[in-house]
Amino acid sequence: MKRRQFIQYSSAGLISSLGLGVAGQAGQAQGGGVTIESLGHMCFRFSGGGLRVLCNPFKSQGCTAGLPAPRQSADLVLISSQLADEGAVDLVPGNPKLLFEAGNYEVSGVRFQGIAMDHDKNEGNRFGKNVAWRWNHGGVSILHLGGAAAPITLEQKILIGSPDVVIIPVGGGPKAYGPEDAAAALKVLSPSIVIPMQYRTSAAKSGQCDLVEVDAFLKQLPNAKVRRPGSSLSLSSGLSKDGMTIQLMN
Repeated sequence: MKRRQFIQYSSAGLISSLGLGVAGQAGQAQGGGVTIESLGHMCFRFSGGGLRVLCNPFKSQGCTAGLPAPRQSADLVLISSQLADEGAVDLVPGNPKLLFEAGNYEVSGVRFQGIAMDHDKNEGNRFGKNVAWRWNHGGVSILHLGGAAAPITLEQKILIGSPDVVIIPVGGGPKAYGPEDAAAALKVLSPSIVIPMQYRTSAAKSGQCDLVEVDAFLKQLPNAKVRRPGSSLSLSSGLSKDGMTIQLMN
């Protein structure tokens, strides 16, 4: 991974403080809600309180061949691994901060928890470790699971806590949850809002994508409400805990 415009920050069990140099931003990012934009596959941008966070930019190939590369500006980039479909940081314009290792971090008053998980069902021996990211944006607690592939352990659940929004892979393949795995993880996490990601779409190149479509996941949760907000979803703090809603974003 090229790091000419990106800086590595590791916490070694402590909180690393990464200021973005925007006056008053720390307090603003703690309230006022968040807007979530889906850019395809596992890539999302979160905006609110003067802070823009981009998760898992990808290269247009294989399952994402028909999608435009997410060349979106951001203040901070989070990646779950250095694989091409979730760690294409060179595509991001400007010079944002970058987090890519598990640990505790603070960026302009917002704390980010990177949680190490296996990136395959063979204890990480094939694809290594995945980093799931947990933070509070505008009063909304967010968990982006990245390429999680193994069941959530007790230690991981303690670090994760009780997120309002869980963004979870559901398409299967060798390096992330399939429909049944994702449904099992959601029983542990019990979020208010679920955003499925990393599933087969019309953007996939024939013969080069081993994911299943999202309908296979929806069948696992027949009692959940399903909404289709398009490519953008705005949320405010104080989300209802009355049941689970699946937000199926474009």
